[in-house]
Amino acid sequence: MTDVDVTIVGAGPTGLMLAAELRLAGVRPLILERRPEQGQTPKAHGLSGQILDLLKYRGLLDRLRALVTDPVPADRFPFGGVHVDLTRFEEPPLKALSVRQRLLEGLLEEHATGLGAELRRGHEVVGVSQDDESLTAEVRGPDGSYQVTARYLVGCDGGRSPVRSMAGIPFPGTTYPEVNRIGQVGIPDGLTVHDNGDIETPELGRIKAGFTRTGNGVFALGSLTPGILFIQTTEDDPGEVDDDVPMTLAELGDSIRRVLGGYVPLGDPVRLSRYQFSARQAERYREGRILLAGDAAHLLPSTGTAINVGMSDSVNLAWKLAAELQGRAPEGLLDTYQAERHAAGARALLQSQAQVALRRGHDAAAEALRAVFEELLDDEQPARRLAAHLAGTDLRYPMPGSGQHALAGTFVQDFALETDEGATSVGELLRGARPVLLDLAGRPELPDLARGRVDVRVAKAEDRPADVLLIRPDGYLAWAGDADADGLPEALAAWFGA
Repeated sequence: MTDVDVTIVGAGPTGLMLAAELRLAGVRPLILERRPEQGQTPKAHGLSGQILDLLKYRGLLDRLRALVTDPVPADRFPFGGVHVDLTRFEEPPLKALSVRQRLLEGLLEEHATGLGAELRRGHEVVGVSQDDESLTAEVRGPDGSYQVTARYLVGCDGGRSPVRSMAGIPFPGTTYPEVNRIGQVGIPDGLTVHDNGDIETPELGRIKAGFTRTGNGVFALGSLTPGILFIQTTEDDPGEVDDDVPMTLAELGDSIRRVLGGYVPLGDPVRLSRYQFSARQAERYREGRILLAGDAAHLLPSTGTAINVGMSDSVNLAWKLAAELQGRAPEGLLDTYQAERHAAGARALLQSQAQVALRRGHDAAAEALRAVFEELLDDEQPARRLAAHLAGTDLRYPMPGSGQHALAGTFVQDFALETDEGATSVGELLRGARPVLLDLAGRPELPDLARGRVDVRVAKAEDRPADVLLIRPDGYLAWAGDADADGLPEALAAWFGA
């Protein structure tokens, strides 16, 4: 007899999302977080990419938007020292939401615990052992040490993951010597901000908005909020920095002085943070009953992608783990987590490492490369393709069977539906994280084929993408078809059992 079904180590966005998804599937998770309270060090400042669609499907996006107090235009994105300008598109191919990570974590914690997940803060996992039936975690808590047994344990405990180390999973890759320091600061007396975003300083004169490269690093300047400057420095430092140690305004000022060679006045800080980039991916995401997700599984050397990829890991894993725990998983289902998300992580590494190549050069050849790259992004198709790569919306999972519909393996898009019960949408059907067989063409044989394994819903749509869609709980299409149901029984069996 186990204490819980799944032990989750780490209460960041990845771990909290996993706990909520497991609860929706009827699984008992326990989240163990070594920090006694939620971290206050500013980290990610927004969400972007496909995870926003998934949060909408779970009914969380509007709640998240309500927490945003300083919305910023989300139509220009940094990419390796240049910017991807999407302002020309009526419907941006890359969506973003500027919300601080602590607010995101607060919402996800409320969501997960509201569904019945248990969270213990100040409880550190210091050892794990497993056998064919269960896994035991050795935990050090405020009141002493104890053990927790579970069927599975998932390490969502960050780039320095103790769980990954205990499982003996290699984490090859590179840690880059560059240290990035970010500050959002007020505008002090003695500093002039020009209409185009440039600033005028008493010691250095005019500094242009955007990127200024010197022999000592990079200084980036912009404005996300009226009256607030966004400043970032990038310097090479051969040592490793601890992201959890709070950064001070003096540290940012010293870094600016080293990069630019002079003093820049800084107002009161709104946000200060520091980070170092690594490009690493775990050799495997599973070792027996231990699995990895989020930064424990992959570190990406760029901003704006990691939370999207990590939370997407959780949504992919949860329904498969639940099926395994509840004895209804077809053979090999849990192994598809490794197959699908390791490939997704590798693809995210591809674009983020391309950014490293673009941004780290400081000579004339590197400047020429960035200039040519920006020219290419003036054309619509390259901009759309790169935006889709950043968003993860170009990801297509391989599906079993031959003669697959073009939509099979892609993320289902939301569209309006009319049912006998009234108006709804695809996203509404996925609110409970259940698999759905969506009949858009009045196919009376579908309930017999489904045999209770998935929810069969009959609806009408103005522009239906196919006659029938088989939608997994993570929003991906396991099967799509038009004139007939060839391959549907096999797809149902492959993903949802006999």
